[in-house]
Amino acid sequence: RPRAGRPLLLAFEPPWKQEPIDRPGRGRRQQQQVAMLAYNRRLLGLGLALLTAHAGGLAAPVRSLVAPARAGAPTVLVIGGGHAGTEAVAAAARLGARALLVSQRLDTIGEMSCNPSIGGIGKGHLVREVDALDGLMGKLIDEAGIHFRMLNERKGPAVRGPRAQADRDIYRVATQEALRHYPGVELVEGSVAELIIDDAEAAVLGARPATVRGVRLEDGTEIFADSVVITTGTFLRGVVHVGQESRPAGRYIKSEDREVEPPASKLAASLGALRLPLARLKTGTPPRLDGRTIDWEHLEPQPSSRPPQPFSYVRAGLGLPVAQADRLIDCYRTATNVRTHQIVLANAHLLPKYEGPGPRYCPSLTAKVTRFAGRDSHGIWLEPEGLNSHLVYPNGLSSAFPEEVQKLVIQSIAGLEKADIIRPAYDVEYDFVDPRAVDHSLAVKACKGLYLAGQVLGTTGYEEAAALGLVAGANAALAPAGFEPFVVGREEGYIGVLVDDLVSAGTSEPYRMFTSRAEYRLCLRQDNADLRLTARGAAAGLVVDEQRIELAQRKERGASEARQALESLRLGSAEWHERGFSNVIKQQGPARSGAEMMAMPETLLEQVEAVLVAKGILPGGIDPLAREEVTISAKYANYLKRQEDEVARWRAHEGALIPASIDYHALASLSSEEVEKLDAARPSTLGEAAAIQGITPNSLTYLLAHIRSRRSAGVRNAAQSAVPL
Repeated sequence: RPRAGRPLLLAFEPPWKQEPIDRPGRGRRQQQQVAMLAYNRRLLGLGLALLTAHAGGLAAPVRSLVAPARAGAPTVLVIGGGHAGTEAVAAAARLGARALLVSQRLDTIGEMSCNPSIGGIGKGHLVREVDALDGLMGKLIDEAGIHFRMLNERKGPAVRGPRAQADRDIYRVATQEALRHYPGVELVEGSVAELIIDDAEAAVLGARPATVRGVRLEDGTEIFADSVVITTGTFLRGVVHVGQESRPAGRYIKSEDREVEPPASKLAASLGALRLPLARLKTGTPPRLDGRTIDWEHLEPQPSSRPPQPFSYVRAGLGLPVAQADRLIDCYRTATNVRTHQIVLANAHLLPKYEGPGPRYCPSLTAKVTRFAGRDSHGIWLEPEGLNSHLVYPNGLSSAFPEEVQKLVIQSIAGLEKADIIRPAYDVEYDFVDPRAVDHSLAVKACKGLYLAGQVLGTTGYEEAAALGLVAGANAALAPAGFEPFVVGREEGYIGVLVDDLVSAGTSEPYRMFTSRAEYRLCLRQDNADLRLTARGAAAGLVVDEQRIELAQRKERGASEARQALESLRLGSAEWHERGFSNVIKQQGPARSGAEMMAMPETLLEQVEAVLVAKGILPGGIDPLAREEVTISAKYANYLKRQEDEVARWRAHEGALIPASIDYHALASLSSEEVEKLDAARPSTLGEAAAIQGITPNSLTYLLAHIRSRRSAGVRNAAQSAVPL
């Protein structure tokens, strides 16, 4: 029966609801955990047969409306079914909330609006952290991935980043299937017109915060909730541009039909009523090409890693392959040329006129040609969009020229001379909220119960959106229940770096994660997110998969036992020499521990492990789950100490004065972004420089060293000039 003010709507009953979970002696949180454990085991079993059965067509839209909430369970309502929204609603459900996801089209939930890929440098770290906290993205890309690479594989472990190309259809359908069967999640098809807010005028006057009560849909339906999470992506007053033709929209959704989804203009007005600081940003996506018209024979193949490393710690820990392991594909590389650049520059006047800046680190082709005028070519990666699709994503060719100009650009490139455009490149402009308007839980300071996540906070990329969605959804469930917020520190994870950068410094351009943004990047590796975050998430109730918790505990236990064994093993140089380490140390020398031997670049873990087994110190050897952690922590022990010292040094000198005459362009270790921002802001102290968004900890350390060297040089010059006649 409908409660007063709450319409009874037709409810979609997912399979987990078909058996009652109100079991005697169990609270709602425990009931949810039982259902979630069964769900996670079922999700790991999702296979190609299930997904490809849906990949040929969209899952049928379902209208799911609101039934009365269970007693004592907070209701969390999430607006938007993108990567932020899906993580937000799932996180709220894991914490025992009644979690509603409202999307104007349920058949576009999980759509990859731009590049059909997940991960990368810094971004892959975020995905693994989301997975360590029981999120969806790692599991989904393991189901849908058709091309996997570990970027920076030849560099140090701190900067290695997993990346996977997805089958766009499988990823979308897997997301929808996951949410339809997710314990505690309900899906609502409808367009949110406005927020229902109490005390909005008082909040504007600064008398007291407003309070969000729910949302009103376009058809007048009101849905009430304890918390509301806005994850609208590029839809807030969104406008798409192709050349100088523009239309209100959040994105294109059907490549062949060129269909668009309408923007969320009324919702933007609702945020404006709270006097939240709104501004404009833009992003773009390249054209989609017909793969049947590409000359593949003359292109450079980019093979997938085989076997690929899963993103999900559970899948990897159980030794399971990714779902499409037997169907991996190659991507291909080509490049622009001088003729391409001439076409771009000659037609630059035909580009759209923008209100807001675009992403610095995913620039348009026009921006690259203009910014790097001395370069004759830029790489283009041709990435097929699916196993059963002829669409190809030309990564690196984003520029929203008129379609006839786009065709000239495409056909000037090797291998694409006869390529047909299925859908033209386009740019989209949209509103975002200055992220300094939220706190570290992603709660809006001016409105109790309202949370923001994803591009609405100024980020770019699926991975940043997923990470913010998880944090916002978790805290939207925790706050009404009276629990402390779940906040990841900068020293704990890239999620913490992401949130702190945004909340503390804001952003004037789409924010992208890089490993260089983290002070403690040697500790925050993509391989150890489970050790850093799973236990914390379990303590907060956010991680409920018992198998995941057990695997993380086993890995931690194995690593701890191995480290202790390495420290306790101590042999003289002669014995190390006799045991096969003659290429590492000389026969005469001091005694060394196993840990000291592991710190030497030439030493392999297998060699030292054999000694541990032979000596009876670790009879069973090192747990396979812990081997990578043990190796990296031993090899980089000295570097970790140096990193901590460097961070402590620049933090202790935040008051250090920066000379007004400093020439940032002369400092070779600064990036072009940092030079531009420091030169514009002209900070007077190191602390002021640290507060500028985009200035990395490494650069602050370098800047401090430069200031000190200038000061020392000045002292020496003064002493020399003071020599008596």
